[in-house]
Amino acid sequence: MIVLNLELAGADRNVRIQGLVIAGWAGRDQAAVTAHIHELADIGVPAPSTTPLFYRVAASRLTTGPIIESLGSRSSGEVEIVLLRWGGEYWVGVGSDHTDREAEAHGVALSKQLCEKPLGRRFWRYGQIRDHWDQLVLRSYILKGDARVPYQYGNAGELLPPDKLIACLGRDLSDGLVMFCGTVPALKGIIEADALAIELHDPVLGQTLTHEYRNVSLPVVA
Repeated sequence: MIVLNLELAGADRNVRIQGLVIAGWAGRDQAAVTAHIHELADIGVPAPSTTPLFYRVAASRLTTGPIIESLGSRSSGEVEIVLLRWGGEYWVGVGSDHTDREAEAHGVALSKQLCEKPLGRRFWRYGQIRDHWDQLVLRSYILKGDARVPYQYGNAGELLPPDKLIACLGRDLSDGLVMFCGTVPALKGIIEADALAIELHDPVLGQTLTHEYRNVSLPVVA
């Protein structure tokens, strides 16, 4: 368990995080998911045993800080909608499933465990956005100096909705459990970058969740 200071609907709360689940292969279009599985298999990434698949990751890997550290230079992030159960209700935030791409070829679960998972502090009430969930927009940008290079773009309608993910998981999220709900494709393929900005935009209510972080590559020695 870890305690994170999060902003829930405008109020700061010390939230006890009891666990972390990463939902993989969570696309709504199963034909596209299958095609992506075959695409990754060509570069050595093992196929999942089922879809969606839920990877358990240590809660201690979550961080709201602006800097993470990863071993070597073969890692990259990807923007994801984050679902949190706290105080008997669901909350929605934005995070990055930063992953070791070299280790991914040996085991996806291992690659996810190796890296910290950046998380924005601000969360919305799920009930306030549930009716227009599919219109939520996911965006990420690679940061190069003062430049913001578009990296990912898509909407929540491309991913399985929270109710479906929870049904596939087979149980409701308990208080303090966090779930990363899947990502959208990179515009020009996966790129390893030192800094990333992630956003979840609500065009209906005109609000945006944001977070930026930098990855420091640690040397690999033997």
